[in-house]
Amino acid sequence: MTRTSIIDDAREVVRASALIELGARMQVLESELALPRDRLIRLYHEIKGESPPKGMLPSSADWYMTWQANIHASLFYNAYVFLKDQAGCSHLDALTKGFRLYREHCAQNRLEMQLDLTRAWTLVRFFKGGLLQLTACRRCAGKFVIHKYDAPDGKVCAICQPPSRAGKRAKDKEVPAASCGTDGASDDAETQTEIDAQGEARSEKPPRPKPIPRD
Repeated sequence: MTRTSIIDDAREVVRASALIELGARMQVLESELALPRDRLIRLYHEIKGESPPKGMLPSSADWYMTWQANIHASLFYNAYVFLKDQAGCSHLDALTKGFRLYREHCAQNRLEMQLDLTRAWTLVRFFKGGLLQLTACRRCAGKFVIHKYDAPDGKVCAICQPPSRAGKRAKDKEVPAASCGTDGASDDAETQTEIDAQGEARSEKPPRPKPIPRD
């Protein structure tokens, strides 16, 4: 029977706690950690106060090719690669720290997060499996995510060349609010002014004709 070191076991619990707090699914925990499933379930329930969710993990690399998801995936994976290659972090540390950096960046810039931890973990697995790669944008030279066997020459990232529909939904939401707040108020004011003017015109009595002098 293999005996596990108490220190190693404590480190695994700390790693599992960090992943659970960031939103890791059970499939992620079982793949990355050596703790038994029953302990992971108990730990998940203690931290989240509920049972772990069930369901299949995302399995398509095409999801990362849509323009918003591609920007966020490129941001996270560049942080992951830097932490792993330049800062000397392990795979799990680079995953958790890189995701925290990504989350903080979105919060500071008031961006809606496109990635959760499961999507970020799946992205790293796709890179390891040879499905995705990084290539440099020919305009800004920043590296972004593309399919493994796409021709990398002449590619432009989604930040330098967003699609024509980018931002259209946000503008559509702002226009009615602006029209109700400013134009709608001015239209109501003009209508009320016209009604008041008509009422004053009706209330005024016509002038009496002057009497004709008799000879």
